[in-house]
Amino acid sequence: MGWTCQHDYKGYCKRVEKTCIPGMKGCTLKSSEYIFTTGSYEQDKKNQQDKKDEEIDFAALARSN
Repeated sequence: MGWTCQHDYKGYCKRVEKTCIPGMKGCTLKSSEYIFTTGSYEQDKKNQQDKKDEEIDFAALARSN
């Protein structure tokens, strides 16, 4: 599936006034709703694992206090 952003103009984001990086701060495409690929399956898999490692276990945190 392809998409275009209404704020993208030849790789420049008119909304944030910077080079377009999908999912960056201020982007209308929320990174929590979309998956942005690096183009490499292995790198994407590693990034997904790193993201899971960063998640906080609030239940364990509450039990420890």
